[in-house]
Amino acid sequence: MADDGPIDAEMRAERASDAPAESVTIYDVAKLAGVNPSTVSRALNRPGRVNAVTERRIRAAAESLNYHVNPMARALPTGRTSIIGLVVSDITNPVFFDVIRGAEAAATRAGYTLVLTESEESEEREYERALQMLRMVDGLLLATPRMSDDQIRALARQKPVAVVNRLVEDVLSVVPDVQHGIAEAVRHLRSLGHSRIAYVPGPALSWMARHRGELLAQRCEWAHIELLQLPPVAPTVVGGRNAAMAVRDSGATAVIAYNDLIAIGLMQELVETGIRIPADISVLGFDDIFGADFTSPPLTTVKSPLREEGDHAMAALLSRVTEGTIPTVGFDLATSLVVRGSTGTAAG
Repeated sequence: MADDGPIDAEMRAERASDAPAESVTIYDVAKLAGVNPSTVSRALNRPGRVNAVTERRIRAAAESLNYHVNPMARALPTGRTSIIGLVVSDITNPVFFDVIRGAEAAATRAGYTLVLTESEESEEREYERALQMLRMVDGLLLATPRMSDDQIRALARQKPVAVVNRLVEDVLSVVPDVQHGIAEAVRHLRSLGHSRIAYVPGPALSWMARHRGELLAQRCEWAHIELLQLPPVAPTVVGGRNAAMAVRDSGATAVIAYNDLIAIGLMQELVETGIRIPADISVLGFDDIFGADFTSPPLTTVKSPLREEGDHAMAALLSRVTEGTIPTVGFDLATSLVVRGSTGTAAG
């Protein structure tokens, strides 16, 4: 029988692994299905490479024996684990829910497994965990990373890396077009008579927080609106509460928050101090996370295509992993304004 190269090596690696003797192996599946072990390997690891009827018989045999492919054994001869790592800054932040779902969907379509870790908004911890994850994955997806560009490029020199919600030179980056949503937001507030707006940015290390602030400043200048850039806060409800005093003291009639969590915290704190929304001040968020319309009044926000970002970023990363190509990052991922009850006519 001809040598199948990596497939034969994979079978040898599995046979020589540390699994208990009673564990089901690829040879057991082959015997039950009445095929060669190499055919089992192709059917389970590379769908579509064998006859459809044979593949179904092999999968039925594997299922009856409760056999699962050992990714570590497969990695020995091929250098591939079929695992992609995803690093997020805060697993409790709903903004990542759809990013994760999109990335997971793209990974599943390609037969890859997604593993997740978080940095807890720490630049140092983020880099350390990314380095640890690189040892066991074929590629790495960084969602809104806090580490430096140099650190991200250092990771990308080791294995394929893609970045979501941040632009890093020489690294595959997927960034939504926030200009459209910001333009709609400014026009909306201008039509309501607002001429003095405050912006509450997120973390100082957030590229997207700076990017949104810069575009907001440009659009407000064009619309002859005074924009007050307030100090950065944590991208959380508590961060929004902590910014409430600065917002109140700014004299602004409307406030745009870096994200919905900050906006929700702002609303909670302002209302508790007797400030009416939107009668006294309008509040506008960013991202349209799950729960943005649960507030009272419901939050006006700029919707981000979060699921599409995760899906496109993962698909592009896998193209780099499997084919060595760097896809063009020109996805049509536009943002748009969702008007609800937290914005109204300027107090005057």
